[in-house]
Amino acid sequence: MNPIPGAEPLHMGDFSPGDGARHPHHPRSYEITDPAEIAEVRAVLPPERHTDAAGSGGIECMCHEGWDPAPVTPELKRLVDPLSPDGIPARHRARWVARAPDGLREYAEALAGGEEEPDPPSAVPLGVVFGWLGAVRAEPRDAAWLLAERGPWRLLAGASTEELAWAVRETDRAGLEGAVRFFASEEFTTRHPKRRRVPETARELLLRHARGHRPKDLPVLERRLLRAAEDRVRRS
Repeated sequence: MNPIPGAEPLHMGDFSPGDGARHPHHPRSYEITDPAEIAEVRAVLPPERHTDAAGSGGIECMCHEGWDPAPVTPELKRLVDPLSPDGIPARHRARWVARAPDGLREYAEALAGGEEEPDPPSAVPLGVVFGWLGAVRAEPRDAAWLLAERGPWRLLAGASTEELAWAVRETDRAGLEGAVRFFASEEFTTRHPKRRRVPETARELLLRHARGHRPKDLPVLERRLLRAAEDRVRRS
């Protein structure tokens, strides 16, 4: 079974075991884009799961939407089972861990290993966490995409608005990307109005970044970021 030239992404569903055991941070669907991994999957994929739709070579495997799992061979299950230690999802999680910022790698390893809520790291600035959330990922829809959201999100959700606002002033451009995403999210916008008051300096940084890079978030930020007293702190 030869891989289709061009190595189109494989769109994968959940091949987890029938007993319901799943990695707690494994997404219900993800993509495989690495040509070598695509070739591995295609080599053990039952012929009936190949598709020639539009000549793309993509594969849609969505057993949780009624697909009969009977054709799943042991070789295929080993490759795509989220609990397989040498499977593709485990490789994607390991790759995500390796790219975690200093001070956050142990926390990332715990999440990737299957812990639902590991202890948060100590003494890691929230500006670094914003940057972790906002960093551009080379494989944004791989099997670690849910971890890439949950990992930093859980650390930010537990912080006070005052702490988050200070972090906005200290972070870099990638951090501002993550900060806008967080401040425009339901996690922040559903906070009590008293907990949505952001000092003017941080508020302006968030609005400015949204205007230039995330215009769809701008109306939410303008409506939900409430003003606090001017703190007269400026970015250096």
